[in-house]
Parts: sequence; structure tokens; C-alpha cells
Amino acid sequence: KSAAALAAVAGVTGKKAMAQSKPKPGNNPIWLMTSAFPGDKSFEDVVRRAKAVGAQGLEVCVFRRDSDRKDHVATHLDYETFDLEAAKRVVARCNEEGLRISVGAYDNLIGGDPSQQINNQNHILKLVRIAAMLGGDANDVVCGSFVGYDVDLGNETNGFEKNLLKFKKVFTPILKYAKDLGVTICVENCPMEGWRPLSSTDCYCNLPGCLAARKLMYAVLDDDSNLQETYDPSHDIWQHIDPSDVINAMDFSKLRRVHIKGTRNFPNDREAIHWGRLFPIQNVDKNLAKKAGVPLAAHEWDRLNYEPRLPGFGGSDSCDWAKFLETLMAKGYKNPFVI
Repeated sequence: KSAAALAAVAGVTGKKAMAQSKPKPGNNPIWLMTSAFPGDKSFEDVVRRAKAVGAQGLEVCVFRRDSDRKDHVATHLDYETFDLEAAKRVVARCNEEGLRISVGAYDNLIGGDPSQQINNQNHILKLVRIAAMLGGDANDVVCGSFVGYDVDLGNETNGFEKNLLKFKKVFTPILKYAKDLGVTICVENCPMEGWRPLSSTDCYCNLPGCLAARKLMYAVLDDDSNLQETYDPSHDIWQHIDPSDVINAMDFSKLRRVHIKGTRNFPNDREAIHWGRLFPIQNVDKNLAKKAGVPLAAHEWDRLNYEPRLPGFGGSDSCDWAKFLETLMAKGYKNPFVI
């Protein structure tokens, strides 16, 4: 259906559909991202968990139930049946507990199996509609998403630029639909290195994985007003980039959310000494590697010599959190930190 027709059906007219309680002035709110919770948990379950740990909001993950992904299966709202009555219940429950809310699903919208691309694109439209019924921009309810990457296209000459143009083709109507419903789409900067098999020589799988890509994405769009960013510093840490430098070099007006996840780099590990840090660890026959005395990656997410950390839970963290937070505060960041 057209955006206008859907808005009429949903009762969304560009004004906020219903109001959430506004947060009190003070420190930045701390939210939870619900992707870490089991997929069989209900919305009520994650609300209770948020209250138990003292969080002020939720980025509610709503992944497709029929997705071919196995790593994230959290679906904490029923996207197939969600209507205005469901939206009223969600907002009322959030107001009752003093919680804010956004929604998101993180899939490949421009690469991979063609049928999955279409399904992922349609799913984001469903989440945009949910965000609109929850009040959209008027209530600071955004829709979180990946862009993804077409690795086959990327392997061609000028493949990165071809991915930029495919992004423009796919996202222009999605962004227009969201804008018509008063919703901002926030894309995250994880390169999604684990999406490629060990046999792949490369593992760049999400277009916004570096600052240059994000700036180029804004440049190729005819209207980028409702495309913004969710920034996770950990994804630059393992690329040996200071997140504070990225914050200072970006268009700060685009920063809507910050994901809180740390990273511990392994500066002297055997894998890095053998394979370097410019490319992911490559894959060869195990017997040949053993004969040569060469280490191999154990799995797809083990190819770049780092591990994720939850800040403050022991061990070393390669992110200078004091510097990063001071940089954000100096820039005037007022939005949520999402764990």
C-alpha cells in the first residue's frame, strides 16, 4: 500500500499517535537493547528486566521469525498483528513503568539471497509502521536497521561504489515511506564480519561499517533528512580507530543513538602475528595449516583478533571510555546510551 493509504489505515496522520511520558532533565538515559534476550521472551518479560536493572528505555528487537539468520532471533513484539490497540497497550505499559522505546531489526537489505533481501526490506517497512503507531519522531521512536552489503557486487570493479548506488535504489523508497509516517531510520556501523563463511577472503558485510561509507551514503541520497546513525564504538576499536576521532569527524547532527559495547584487541596474539591486521584470517585445509604451524580461525566471528566486552565487567577494554564520553558530552549528546 502507499504510505498515505497505510497511514490512513493505521490512523497515523503525521501527528504523534499517542504520547509517551517525557523523560526528566538530567543525565543521558540508559537503555537496553533486547537482542541479547531469548527470542521466546515476551514484551512484558523485557519490560520487567529493564525495570529490574534500572534502565530507562528499551530498543525492542523485532527480528523476522522466518529469517535465515541463526545468530539473532529476538522478536519481542508481534509484527504481524501489531495495530493501534497494540500500540496503545505498549505505550500505556511504558508510561506505567517510566520507560522509553524504539524498535529495530538488523538484517542485510541489499545483499545475500534475493528473496531474503525482499523479505528484509518488507520487514523494515513493517517496523517503520510500528514505530509510527508508537508516535515516531514526535515520541523519539526510531527504527533501527542495518543496510547490508552485496558481496558479489562488491567483488566487481568499483564494487563499493556499486553498493552505494544499490543502497540508494533500495533505501530511497524506504526512507520516503518512513518520512511520510514521521519516522527516522537509524543505521548502525557494524561491518558484520561474521556474515561471511571462513572460505571467504573478505568479510565486509554492512555498508555503514566505516565513516567514509556513511558520509558517502548521505551524499548519494536526494533526501537524507530521516536517515540517521546508531554508533557503536566497539566496531571502530577493533579496526584500530579512536571512536572520539570518528565523533569529531562525523556529521554530529546525524547521531541519534549510541550502543554501549566494548572491545578488547589482542595486540600480540599468534593469529595477528601470522596473518597481519589488514585482512581477516584466511582459511586453508586444516592438515596443511597444522603441517605449516599456522593458526586458523575457529569460526566466522574469530577472524579479526578481538573480543567484545561489556564495559565494567573485568578484563581490559581497548576503548578509552572516559575520553569517548567526554567527547560526546562536549558535542552536546543528549540521546540514549543503549547497552
